[in-house]
Amino acid sequence: MKSGDHAAIDVPAESSAAVKGKAPLIASQREEKRGLNRGFGIADFLLRLGAIISTIAAAATMGTSDETLPLFTQFFQFEASFDDLPTFLYFVIAMALVGGYLLLSLPFSIVTIVRPIAVAPRLLLFILDTVTLTFATAASGAAAAIVYLAETGNPNTNWLAICDQFEDFCTKVSGAVVASFVTVVVFVVLVILSGFALKRQ
Repeated sequence: MKSGDHAAIDVPAESSAAVKGKAPLIASQREEKRGLNRGFGIADFLLRLGAIISTIAAAATMGTSDETLPLFTQFFQFEASFDDLPTFLYFVIAMALVGGYLLLSLPFSIVTIVRPIAVAPRLLLFILDTVTLTFATAASGAAAAIVYLAETGNPNTNWLAICDQFEDFCTKVSGAVVASFVTVVVFVVLVILSGFALKRQ
């Protein structure tokens, strides 16, 4: 071999047929991801509608819980109302705010259906849903503790159970708490769905 000779390395060029074969595969994977994210978006929208119903039911039921016993004296009237307890009042306000947020979040949920690859609206919903989940859980947990005391009382502190006398009142507030926990469960599912969708972006 002469010193002036150069070693040539042959690199096989990728055929145009192979390149054309990869293009449909990439497009198919992209469409599959788009379709799955659109499915996440539709599920997100439907879950929000369900959460709106349960939240409104919780707020309305608690806000209308009021019962007056037929027994009364000249100076005393036995009545139980949600606004007698700050915890129940906080519950009504919290559920109203959660319901308002859910209504405002519907357009962003629709965007995730129309544009399933868009990251910004889904990330925004993920963050706000997490914050609202914490808020709703706090309100539901606090109200549940009061309902438990109303049902069972606490002999150690001489707190008497009132549900034996105010049955309708306790039935309403218990139903409101159950509806609020349905909302909490829906929010947990929403956060999980958003997390999966963001992971697939």
